[in-house]
Amino acid sequence: MFSAFTNIFRVPELKSRVLFVMGILLVYRIGTHIPVPGVNVEALASYFKSQSNGILGFLNLFSGNALKQASVFALGVMPYISMSIILQLLTAVIPALEKLSKEGEMGRRKITQYTRIGTLGLCLIQGTGTTYLFKSFGESVIYHWGIGFQLMAVLSLTTGTIFIMWLGEQITEYGIGNGMSLIICSGIVASLPGQFLATFRLVKINEVSLFAVIFFFIFTLLTIAFVVTLQQGARKIPVQYATRVVGRQVFKGQSTQLPLKVDYSGVIAVIFASSILIFPTQIAKYIETVLSEKGGEDSWLYSFMDIITRNFAPGAFIYYFLYSVLIVFFCYFYTAIAFNPTDLSENMKKYGGFIPGIRPGQPTAEFIDRTLTRITIWGALAVCAVAVFPDLITRKLHIPFSFGGTSLLIIVGVALDTMKQIESHLLMRHYDGFMKKGRLKGRSAF
Repeated sequence: MFSAFTNIFRVPELKSRVLFVMGILLVYRIGTHIPVPGVNVEALASYFKSQSNGILGFLNLFSGNALKQASVFALGVMPYISMSIILQLLTAVIPALEKLSKEGEMGRRKITQYTRIGTLGLCLIQGTGTTYLFKSFGESVIYHWGIGFQLMAVLSLTTGTIFIMWLGEQITEYGIGNGMSLIICSGIVASLPGQFLATFRLVKINEVSLFAVIFFFIFTLLTIAFVVTLQQGARKIPVQYATRVVGRQVFKGQSTQLPLKVDYSGVIAVIFASSILIFPTQIAKYIETVLSEKGGEDSWLYSFMDIITRNFAPGAFIYYFLYSVLIVFFCYFYTAIAFNPTDLSENMKKYGGFIPGIRPGQPTAEFIDRTLTRITIWGALAVCAVAVFPDLITRKLHIPFSFGGTSLLIIVGVALDTMKQIESHLLMRHYDGFMKKGRLKGRSAF
């Protein structure tokens, strides 16, 4: 594996792509330290210390500590991801969008343009809500509250997210890996050193036992191994190709395998589910702040918003339940979009392929669909377990570590996808890949 990493810098094109990604990520990390004008960053950071395990800690994790620092990148890539979810759902129900998605490169470009326009609208809405969120933290967080501050803050946050979106697209086009996934992953990884230091400080003052920390890290390593197995796992269906005569050429029959992945969605289901669950809390926080300004803290609406805020935050039973349901839904939804059993069976039939014991055509499509449905439920449940249980154990052990199951799934999934693309470049130029035997299996991305 070490020789494979050294080979990266022996291929000029691959070297330039990797260095380009590193440069873009450096620009992103610099941007997370540029604050929004008019916000007291020190007062905001002190407030976050007491809220690190709640929804604010979760939002801060996905923004790469940008929210804690009141950065222009505080909204992160969530508006873009949310708009992507909305358009993918609409594509499945609106015939015009479905037709557009099947028009090849031009259709994809139009859908991408719609996503960008929708992202701009979501940024304006979420940016306004974020200004009220800052205000709810206390009067010391914002120097001078007013329409001028709000306009400046919303403009800064919107510009920051649009710039992140552009950075992600540049990585996807000119770099290695998926740009948006790498940006999210880099933000999570950047927060790890600070969390390590905070954990060991608590061990030194005996607030957290050393045994609990050792158990947590062993459990994390086992979870990483399980996530890798889950991402690479597949059900292999035998496929037989009959002897064919094309012109004067005779193609002999051969046996091969059709790998059906246990989890086709990879990290996408987790990110989509997280993005949707963030919305109710942000809206509830915004309404609470507005009601507080008007003296409506005793109203039924304020009490209802408070219930939403508490129950839709990490650690609450309703949050974990809805999180699991959404993960299962998006695992099936993305599998249905990414994998078409009917087209696969028709292609197999066209080239003389068949599954032993199954008739070609529609019976083959039904068999593949039935098999895929069965294995997807186990993959979805496994993703739910990885997303929920590490977070529960962290809270049970009182370890100030937001590196839970969601973070593990994102980091491992993005790492595997990026390594797979690098390996493809190496093998194409007759270099060894990362694995001595076999190759890394691909994973779908945004």
